[in-house]
Amino acid sequence: MAHSFSRLRLAALNIDGVLLNDTFSPVIHGFVVGRGGVYTAETERTVFSQPQHIAGRNMAAAVPQELSGEEALAAYFRERDAYLAEHPVTLMPGAIELVRRLRALGLRTVCYGGLRAPHFDQFLGRWAELFDGPRYVCTNDFRPGIREIAEIFGVEPGEALFVDDVARVAEAARELDVPFIGRPSGFVHSFQRRLMREAGVRHVVDALDSIDVPLLRTVDAEAARGTVWGGPSASLRPALAVDA
Repeated sequence: MAHSFSRLRLAALNIDGVLLNDTFSPVIHGFVVGRGGVYTAETERTVFSQPQHIAGRNMAAAVPQELSGEEALAAYFRERDAYLAEHPVTLMPGAIELVRRLRALGLRTVCYGGLRAPHFDQFLGRWAELFDGPRYVCTNDFRPGIREIAEIFGVEPGEALFVDDVARVAEAARELDVPFIGRPSGFVHSFQRRLMREAGVRHVVDALDSIDVPLLRTVDAEAARGTVWGGPSASLRPALAVDA
C-alpha cells in the first residue's frame, strides 16, 4: 500500500478511551473516593497507563486503608465488572472510520492497551483485518510501549503517530519526539486534559472525527520538520461528537 505522508508510516491507536469508551476513569475514581481517599491529578498520573502491579500498588497508596497492591487490584477489577454491568464497553463514534481513514492514507495501523488480547478480540475482533502485524499489542509489561511498538513494526519512533487518552503516554512521546494526538476522557473528574496541556501536547481533540486529513497532514509536516513538540502550545480542536 503506497503511503502519502512524508514522515509517518504507522498509526498506533489506544484501545480503551480512544477506540472504546473510557471505562477505567470512573471505576478508579469510585475506588478512591469510596474508600475515603482524595482523587487528584497525581492519582491519575501514578495509576493510568502503568503496569497493573504498579497501578494496584498506587491505588492502595491513594486510600486511607490497609491494602496491598494485589488486594487493591483485585478489588478494582471486581468493581469494574460491576460497573460494566450497567455501563458496558462501547465502540466510540468514528472509531472504525478513523482506522479506515488512516489506512486509506497509506499508514499501517495497530491497536494497543494494557489488557490482554482477548479484550481486543471481544470488542474489535470483527474489524481485525483493519489492523496490521499482531493487530493488537498488550503493553502491560512495558508501558507505555511507544518504543516497543515502533520496534515491532520496524519503524523509527518518530515515524509512528500515537493517539491516546493519557498524558503519561504523551510525556513518553515527547521524550522520544514522537507524533501524538490526545483524546482525553470526557469523565467529569478527569485531569487528563489539563495534564496533556502541561505536557505540551499540541493537538487535542474531543472526537475522533476531528482526526481528519488536514490534521493528519499537519502532524506529518511537523514530524518531517522535527517540530512535533515545538512551537506554541496546543490549541483545542472543536468537538464534532459528544463523548460516549
